[in-house]
Amino acid sequence: MAQKYETKQMDQPKPNPFENALEQLRIAAEYLKLDEGIHQILANPKRQLTVSLPVRMDNGKTRVFTGYRVQYNDARGPFKGGIRYHPGVTLDEVKALSAWMTWKTSVANIPYGGAKGGIICDPKHMSPGELERMTRRFAAAIAPIIGPYKDIPAPDVYTNSQTMAWILDTYSTLEGFMAPAVITGKPISLGGSLGRDKATGRGAVFCTVEAAKVNKIDLKRATFAVQGFGNAGSNFAEILQTYGSKLMGASDSKGAITSKTPMDADKLIAYKEKTGSVVGFPGSQPITDKELLQLDVDILSPAALENSILPDTARGVKAKIITECANGPTTPEADKILHANKVFMIPDILANSGGVIVSYLEWVQNLERISWTEAEVNDMLEKKITGAFKDVHDASVKHGVDMRTGAMIVGVGRVAEAVKTLGTFP
Repeated sequence: MAQKYETKQMDQPKPNPFENALEQLRIAAEYLKLDEGIHQILANPKRQLTVSLPVRMDNGKTRVFTGYRVQYNDARGPFKGGIRYHPGVTLDEVKALSAWMTWKTSVANIPYGGAKGGIICDPKHMSPGELERMTRRFAAAIAPIIGPYKDIPAPDVYTNSQTMAWILDTYSTLEGFMAPAVITGKPISLGGSLGRDKATGRGAVFCTVEAAKVNKIDLKRATFAVQGFGNAGSNFAEILQTYGSKLMGASDSKGAITSKTPMDADKLIAYKEKTGSVVGFPGSQPITDKELLQLDVDILSPAALENSILPDTARGVKAKIITECANGPTTPEADKILHANKVFMIPDILANSGGVIVSYLEWVQNLERISWTEAEVNDMLEKKITGAFKDVHDASVKHGVDMRTGAMIVGVGRVAEAVKTLGTFP
């Protein structure tokens, strides 16, 4: 058995996510032997917008929210990235997410750059009316810098197709014509793509299937756990279960659970829809989030927020494969531990790229005024993401590095080549 990686270093407070992103970029730059000037360009967002959003609340009072839109790089195409609503949103978080989106669209080899947006708020304690007014105010504030050929937002944490519909309506009203291609993740009735709602989870499963082949794991006998049983995590569980794999643990913002016998993902999804949490699912036992991440399973999918797997947690991870449905869930130091312990990592910029791949397909359908069936969309998604998996795995083998570094080499390399070829204006 391989020697486990050990360190006496005590865990530090959760690091700045943008510093994580820059460290990942630095490592890739060394392998690519990037020109210093291009490295500097790739280490800085092209544009950062901070907006104040006065919103009339249901009690008649006005509250001012802070929103961000960071446009990181558009050398390979229009900016692309989601919008999240969360009380923990920070500018550095949004900058990191916009950088990861840049590498993600590059790894997927679709003609987009990277961007991200967010509003500091607690959507769980806001009414639908308050959310709509805040969303429309944000859409109006960022309208000058978004557009079908400029920047195409999408859903993210605590935003959904309804949120995108409000943004579409606000932008179209300001422009004077209906512009469905300005946003993706829309309702089907407004030009959304079939298959988009499960695309992130489905794409992660396609990557997991490829990883299982590489690691000679029989998915019919495999066990797995999901941290963050939201849209991506629950869809990942539901779809992976169809391959015969057994769900042994799950968590959400209210707690974590496990079971001595496999849990039915469909029943757990229905239970959460009814109760608001996975906690208390019949036949389950409560555990801590750390215990969930260290369950004795074959596959682990962190599908919550960034910085979920810290060094102390990484030392106890027993999974053979980690599929990162979330963005930035593993810190660089934890990455080293997992790699030394022979854990096969499917990094976020590959694992969760199914969402942006189908967003791209939605955008193309909107621009061309065509529509594809769900089967056609899923088929194109599978071909695109399995091709990306092969590119990343080939790079990791060629350079003798882990999959995250391999993904960064592929993603950063393509963006760097575009930046180099375009040159610098003036």
